[in-house]
Amino acid sequence: MARILVIDDDKEIRSLLRDILEPEGYEVADAPNGRVGIKLYEQHPYDLVITDMLMPEQEGIETIAELQEKSPTVRIVAMSGGGSRGNFNVLIDAKRFGATVTIPKPFGPTEVLAAVRTALQFPRRAPALG
Repeated sequence: MARILVIDDDKEIRSLLRDILEPEGYEVADAPNGRVGIKLYEQHPYDLVITDMLMPEQEGIETIAELQEKSPTVRIVAMSGGGSRGNFNVLIDAKRFGATVTIPKPFGPTEVLAAVRTALQFPRRAPALG
């Protein structure tokens, strides 16, 4: 089954996602921020990364951009409960920067599993530039 890396500064969200994903057969690792998540990904690339968008140290957009630079075929689920910041909607921006699927917080198990399954169905190929 797929290996999934969960990046979120909220320990309870990381635990919740693990509780949703592991019974479905997914192998789950987690990181408290984007910097730690990037290091884990470099050590062993994952089939899917689930990242929060609003985190201290390294936010989701930076994390997505860095993951895309290191591995253009990476599949990413971006999640956020932050909505908009000024003129920016963080989940729309996540898609622009390379997220495969987005999911708003709060979410339930059904939404998480649907997002993961959808993201894993995407072919592992570099996105078109332009």
